[in-house]
Amino acid sequence: MSTTITTEKNTAAQDTTAEKGPTAAPAAPPSAVRHTLLEDVLGILTGTFAASLGLFLLKSSEAVTGGTAGLALLLSYSLPLPFGVIFAGVNLPFFGLAIWKKGWNFALRTGVAIALVSVMASLHPWAFGSLDLDPAYGVLAGNLLAGVGLLILFRHKSSLGGFNIMALLLQEKLGWRAGYVQMVLDVAIVVASLALVTPLMVLLSAVGAVLLNLILALNHKPGRYLGM
Repeated sequence: MSTTITTEKNTAAQDTTAEKGPTAAPAAPPSAVRHTLLEDVLGILTGTFAASLGLFLLKSSEAVTGGTAGLALLLSYSLPLPFGVIFAGVNLPFFGLAIWKKGWNFALRTGVAIALVSVMASLHPWAFGSLDLDPAYGVLAGNLLAGVGLLILFRHKSSLGGFNIMALLLQEKLGWRAGYVQMVLDVAIVVASLALVTPLMVLLSAVGAVLLNLILALNHKPGRYLGM
């Protein structure tokens, strides 16, 4: 009798295991989702290239965008300095913030990304020459590329400094979406550009800034992306 009961219990346990098998996925070890050094290098190179090309399209359209990139674009329209030099200079104060709040790993990756964008921003005019772009296309395409570039950098624990760092900090500390935070800050910068840019271009630039940050808000959500 006891043998029969034991056999029935074992059979039930096997049935329960069989039921759980197809639906219970084993937890992936941390090494399975962590980015390798090569992946980080290629990711940062890809992100900085996309972002720098987007900024080149914006500058060719005489448009602006938000954040430190927008400030650098505005200054480049009135200062006889290359955009890459201005972009690096504007971001310099935020490098200290990155070290203080995010640590050396993030800060060094961000410093490398800023340097790469500064260099690549000088290479695009050499490769393409002067471009005569439709303003709407230049603004939308430029912000789209810049948004994709920033998304790639965020996922490889890097950024382009400036408001990116502030947005990421607020997301981590308060749970606010990085894309929405940066959207508010960017629109403020675009509105301030009325002093140097025509109202029509400011309107286009505001739409472009919203597009850029929607890309971040919809794709960079806490806990969704497991890459490290």
